[in-house]
Amino acid sequence: MLPRTNRVKIGVERDCIELNMSEQLLTAINDTFNPWRPLPAGDPLYVNCQDVRGDDDITRSLGTSILVPSDTCHLYAGHRGNGKSTELLRLKQHLEKKGCFIVYFDAEDADIDTLDTEYTDILLSCTKHLTLEIKAAYSKPILDWLKARWTSIRDFLDTEVELEKLTAGSGN
Repeated sequence: MLPRTNRVKIGVERDCIELNMSEQLLTAINDTFNPWRPLPAGDPLYVNCQDVRGDDDITRSLGTSILVPSDTCHLYAGHRGNGKSTELLRLKQHLEKKGCFIVYFDAEDADIDTLDTEYTDILLSCTKHLTLEIKAAYSKPILDWLKARWTSIRDFLDTEVELEKLTAGSGN
């Protein structure tokens, strides 16, 4: 039995080419170029589009501002399928190479209903993923933190505190 084929037109208006393609080949092409799946950092399918986007490389511009302490917030936005997640995965890899601990999760794969979301849903999901990633990276994070600071904590608790004078006023 011959494979089922589909006729596909490639081209614009009058310059069309008709091709016979098997359903299997069409599925393989669709799976390879699926715009809804972000590419992992270093994927050979990645195409650098910074010349046509007019933006700097995200690992340089946003990565530098994350590494340098500052009071800023960043919004990385765009249409669905234009490479936001792919660029963020590249940024994640760049920052991890610099020694940063990064928690990345896809909101659509998590417990967030993207059609009915409030900010508390996002905060709870972020907290959940942060907790899970910290637990996976460090088996006893709070205990290890306390052990690393035990001398400082003990010295602080042994310090004698004296209150000699307390003044309350309006400051005028």
